[in-house]
Amino acid sequence: MSHKRIPKRKAAIAAGGVAALGAAAILLPNANASQDGASDAAAAAPKTLKAADASDLASQLSGLLGDAFAGSYYDAESQQLVVNVIPGDNNNVVVQAKKAGAKIREVENSLAELESGAQTLKAEATIPGTSWAVDPRTNKILVTADSTVTGDNWDQLESTVDSLGSGMATIKKSAGTFKTFLSGGDAIFAGGSRCSTGFNVTAGDGTPAFLTAGHCTLAGNEWSDAEGGQPIATVDQSTFPGDGDFALVKYDDPATEAPSEVNLGNQTVAISQAADAEVGLQVFRMGSTTGLSDGQVLGLDATVNYPEGTVTGLIQTDVCAEPGDSGGSLFTQDGQAIGLTSGGSGDCTVGGETFFQPVTTALEAVGATLGDAAGGGAGAGDEAGAGDEAGAGEEAGAGEEAGAGEEAGAGEEAGAGEEAGAGQDVGNGNADGTGNGLGEIVGNGVGN
Repeated sequence: MSHKRIPKRKAAIAAGGVAALGAAAILLPNANASQDGASDAAAAAPKTLKAADASDLASQLSGLLGDAFAGSYYDAESQQLVVNVIPGDNNNVVVQAKKAGAKIREVENSLAELESGAQTLKAEATIPGTSWAVDPRTNKILVTADSTVTGDNWDQLESTVDSLGSGMATIKKSAGTFKTFLSGGDAIFAGGSRCSTGFNVTAGDGTPAFLTAGHCTLAGNEWSDAEGGQPIATVDQSTFPGDGDFALVKYDDPATEAPSEVNLGNQTVAISQAADAEVGLQVFRMGSTTGLSDGQVLGLDATVNYPEGTVTGLIQTDVCAEPGDSGGSLFTQDGQAIGLTSGGSGDCTVGGETFFQPVTTALEAVGATLGDAAGGGAGAGDEAGAGDEAGAGEEAGAGEEAGAGEEAGAGEEAGAGEEAGAGQDVGNGNADGTGNGLGEIVGNGVGN
């Protein structure tokens, strides 16, 4: 049986070296271990939860609370799930939510009101260079305008936000420009452009494939693992712009082995399941240009107005990214696949906003699953029902390695400076032949 793998990245993290070092230091096994040891007497007190358990609990409480549910977020410092509720006559569901382990916070804006506000923005302020997403921490819509939004466009955006009423939305200006992170260089190639793979999957017909950003496929239908090299994969399905930014790309050789992991160079992170994002969740991004970076989820169901068109249903974060990182994997330290890099503003020097396609939505849309079909891979939403009392406390499905989906990072030939830096196989060589030696440190911070 032949064995094809997109080569390990050997030249990437030059621009994002500091971010990669910080991210790797956090990626330690069991760093988010549950500390839930509450006694029966304190059963109604908020529980300390792993991020995965908090996401599961939030999903279940959304159904339990119904219209009273106004969003939720994960407080990483206290390791608690905070659930927003609209005050009402039925306190029974709130009591149940507290018993399940959530911290309850009364707020003014319902989800329906926030969603209505987002529809108003769509109708009256769909301007290139703008975005909006619901921020449950402020219980408002977070509206962002990049540096191109000026003059009449800025006045229109500001007027629309004001029309939503006091306390419904906030608006801020970004120093950068919203763009998709497509570029020419290394990693996976088509039409002279470079992107990054996200997660290897099993297509609906049982063949090996990978997910990447939909806008990447605008560059071409056939992709190779080396600039000018022979194609190794062909686009099967793609969405961009519109209801997402994702594509399913099938390996041309049906015997391709594609393990379910994110490749950090000389170490890997096993990917066990797909999971939905939760505001406040700590996440890590891997891309062929800037390597490993980390940050937090800031907003959900984000709408971004790129120059190419409007994309809806994205995840907003403060994780940096740069051209060539498009399509790269967003994941958690315990091996949950969260998103695919779409675009944003800024870079890994000054920071900025970055948007990701939710993996669960992409898997459902293309009919694929994470993992080897014979080994029981995790599909969209297969992280199912964790734990006690409406989903708290136990991590469901994690740790069951699905066996397909190597994060196929970047072109091997791009490894200038491999001899000069200690970071061989991690991608710290620079184009001028120098290396910043982060490889050993990154390797020490990540378990197999």
